[in-house]
Amino acid sequence: MPTSHIKALIDNDIQKVWEVVFNVEKYKLWRSDLSQTEIINEKQFIEYSQEHFATTFTVTVVEPYKRWEFDMENSNMKGHWIGIFTPKGNQTEIEFTEDVQAKKWFMKPFVKSYLKKQQTQFVEDLKKSLKK
Repeated sequence: MPTSHIKALIDNDIQKVWEVVFNVEKYKLWRSDLSQTEIINEKQFIEYSQEHFATTFTVTVVEPYKRWEFDMENSNMKGHWIGIFTPKGNQTEIEFTEDVQAKKWFMKPFVKSYLKKQQTQFVEDLKKSLKK
């Protein structure tokens, strides 16, 4: 299962960073890769890409201001995401790890680079949204 890992220092306190990342309903306001999100219940939500491709997320762990984990699945892949949030003075260190398995054999060579691209975009969008 390919794994992608990203660590970044965000120039904002942990409460603000957590609130923005955890508020799935407002993702469409700051994430450039999404057209919308849909909350199914307190444990599940769906993200829709700009091309309206749906990915379902099922929350498995929530430790406010520390850790958030979920399983994710769509017609192309399934996997698990772990987000670790650590206060560093007035800044926050985020560490995101994704383990994903391609469901289609021809996609396997591209999974790791796709994950890295997605993680990098998420961090860039997050930093921009927190500067506003």
